[in-house]
Amino acid sequence: MRKRSIARQCAVQVLYTADINGKKAADVLDSVAEIEGYTDRDVIDFARRLVSLVDDRRQEIDKIISEFASNWPIDRMGVVDRNILRLGTAELIFLDDIPPKVSINEAVEIAKRFGDDDAYKFVNGVLDRIRKEKCPTK
Repeated sequence: MRKRSIARQCAVQVLYTADINGKKAADVLDSVAEIEGYTDRDVIDFARRLVSLVDDRRQEIDKIISEFASNWPIDRMGVVDRNILRLGTAELIFLDDIPPKVSINEAVEIAKRFGDDDAYKFVNGVLDRIRKEKCPTK
């Protein structure tokens, strides 16, 4: 697995942990990285960039997700799905150096690994709608 893929996986684990504990993701990154065995500095640095972005723009990210996840209020989504969507949306909207297809594909792969059987379909559908509406020129 490539370093950025590993970093995204780490970021989702951090976002999940922070979400269920009511903490900022940046505050739990080091402990999650240690527990899960993430030691590569490039992985940790990119994961830190991602979780900081989600922490800093969470209200805006959640509003975008809510707009495009028809009939699924963000607080009613599964914690895993919600945090994969947060990460994917943050990448799509705020990181111009990452192609949208990469962000979506990475989120789908994480959903296949950590979500329930159909989570990847939900993640793909929501992120694709966001991509089409919010970043059509990317």
